[in-house]
Amino acid sequence: MSTSASDPLAALGALPGVPDAVESVRKAVDRVYGHRVMRRRSNEITSEAALRGARGSAALSGADWALEEVRRRTDFGGDPEARTVGAALRLGAEAGQLLSIWRQSPLRVLARLHLVAAGDPGEVRAGGAAAGPADAVGRPRQDGEGVDEPLIRAPLPDAGEVAGRLEGLSELIVAGTSAPALVTAAVVHGELLALRPFTTYSGLVARTAERIVLIGSGLDPKAVCPAEVGHAELGPEAYVTAFDGYLSGTPEGMAAWIAHCGRAVELGVRESTAVCEALQRGAA
Repeated sequence: MSTSASDPLAALGALPGVPDAVESVRKAVDRVYGHRVMRRRSNEITSEAALRGARGSAALSGADWALEEVRRRTDFGGDPEARTVGAALRLGAEAGQLLSIWRQSPLRVLARLHLVAAGDPGEVRAGGAAAGPADAVGRPRQDGEGVDEPLIRAPLPDAGEVAGRLEGLSELIVAGTSAPALVTAAVVHGELLALRPFTTYSGLVARTAERIVLIGSGLDPKAVCPAEVGHAELGPEAYVTAFDGYLSGTPEGMAAWIAHCGRAVELGVRESTAVCEALQRGAA
């Protein structure tokens, strides 16, 4: 795939089908931002989007709870599913606090996200068992350390490859790109999912990083378009199939992954539009 040496993401924006996906997302986002409820109660929509996004992201990481159960619970310790939901909720609350740091030091943000997700380092576990020492939290995994990400079965890059590719991703973000926000967000999400850089919660971190790009780019500044909702609604099988396209590195595979991420954003928009309508009717 031909790319520009100075802006390799830009070429992805021109792949067949990608401009249409970008335009469709832009129109959807514009519609929800134009909703009359958004002008008066956007903070409520943002809070609800964070909750629903966390539920969706947790579902893809093996904790598929009903929304009302996520809303009702206050204790997220104990069993692995509860810890996963708690991690997703903490990440949703943290994402908006890291926007200014992201453009200068993405690796710092990723480390922070894993720290937030892990919570108590003593609870960092894989499959219900201890995943390793507490110092595994907030740093890329080392050779020999296991990874708990049951949905993604792709070959696991070794620690050296993880470190090199994380550095490359960081350099792309810091350098900036003319690529649309959807393209950048999809690549960040896909690359982190491919690397699974942490012993735990890499999927949650990858989807949160996607959210940070969408917010920080100005596409979704109020964080009301939770792509995680759409990823969960499209389902684990479609998620893995689209991700296989990213892993292939082919133009067709990359375009399919970007388009999948676009559909996820649009479904997140639909969810928040429904919340707006409910608020307008006085039903929420």
